[in-house]
Amino acid sequence: MEQNTAVESSPILKGHTNKHSAQSVLNGDVKGLKRLLPFLGPAFIASVAYLDPGNFATNITAGSKYGYLLLWVIFASNLMAVLIQSLSAKLGIATGKNLPEVAREQFPKGVSIFLWIQSEIVIIATDLAEFIGAALGLYLLFGIPMLPAALITAVGSFAILELQRRGYRTLEAGIAGMVMIVVLAFAFQVIMAKPDAGSVLTGMFTPRFEGVDSILLAAGILGATVMPHAIYLHSSLTQSRIVGANEQEKKQIFRLEFIDILIAMLIAGAVNMAMVIVAAALFFKNGLVVEDLDIAFEQFRNLAGPVTAISFGLSLLIAGLSSSSVGTMAGDVVMQGFINKKINLYLRRAITIIPPLFIIASGVNATSALVMSQVVLSFGIAFALIPLVIFTSDRRIMQGLVNHRITTILGWIISALVVALNLFLVVEMFV
Repeated sequence: MEQNTAVESSPILKGHTNKHSAQSVLNGDVKGLKRLLPFLGPAFIASVAYLDPGNFATNITAGSKYGYLLLWVIFASNLMAVLIQSLSAKLGIATGKNLPEVAREQFPKGVSIFLWIQSEIVIIATDLAEFIGAALGLYLLFGIPMLPAALITAVGSFAILELQRRGYRTLEAGIAGMVMIVVLAFAFQVIMAKPDAGSVLTGMFTPRFEGVDSILLAAGILGATVMPHAIYLHSSLTQSRIVGANEQEKKQIFRLEFIDILIAMLIAGAVNMAMVIVAAALFFKNGLVVEDLDIAFEQFRNLAGPVTAISFGLSLLIAGLSSSSVGTMAGDVVMQGFINKKINLYLRRAITIIPPLFIIASGVNATSALVMSQVVLSFGIAFALIPLVIFTSDRRIMQGLVNHRITTILGWIISALVVALNLFLVVEMFV
């Protein structure tokens, strides 16, 4: 069985040229904000999953139906995401293995195979959402029909994967750049929408609902926030990027990586809130209920001008492109981890393109397909969250980075809540 082993010098930055700067930080030779620089990056890649096109559909619907009412749900979801992603990152730092690898070691072979199969299904659903989002962005911006737009998206996702071949730093810089484009696009939309600041603050910090439908939509927001593939991927991004030689170094690495997580999740949460805020300020204010992204694009044009509509289409395109490549990386991690098999990343990308292209070619409504992809994702959350809490609570596995008791309790509460809400969504969808 293959295992990642720490080598003599610490730390190791796989694919990096600045391992000496990271070692200097751990030795105490670097002070101030410069201490963070070698440790920034992994959370930004994982955070792309929180800007999935499925989130666009859910958040725009929430804002147009209920105004600022459900902003607190996104705020709470983001706090949960910080804990979940920190547990995933900590597992990689403590063990030098990713979550699927630890599962393969701890569970019987049959369980590992089952976990691999369900995770591949989840990633196919993820790919569907991301391909549709990017293709829809191309359609809205340039009028390119959905199938050719999906093929262009495929080419773009291959180009982003090429960044990984050039090293983690190049990939992290590329993904961070794409995330910043989405951030700037929504910052512009918020400015143009001119939301009511008081209503925004009230919505963020006042938990309340208006009827059963708002509860169902809140469950959808929470369910769409925690993505299984982000949990698998984050542990792989930290497992050998910077390796601590001892428990003290590992704890220091985790503290610095936690700042990376806070920054990335803050940005992802702000973007998701911006989606609701813009929809509330433009659509809800004018009595419009918008549930389709193509209709949202047209209404942005009508109510806030063509530049606002273009910024929305661009953010949808960039979010779909970046998250599709991250999904492919996650697929590579789960296959190698759960069943100790590996295929060429470009071949995997080529194979996983087929289901989304087939569905898009069938002419299904894009927003409906996005919603269905979120339902499939709901099935996979428990199989990532529950093992994560189990493993990070086990001192044999985590050594000095084992969860504090309160962390474990919070982890189980969040896991139970997320799993229950996703099951609720699935039951409501089919019953």
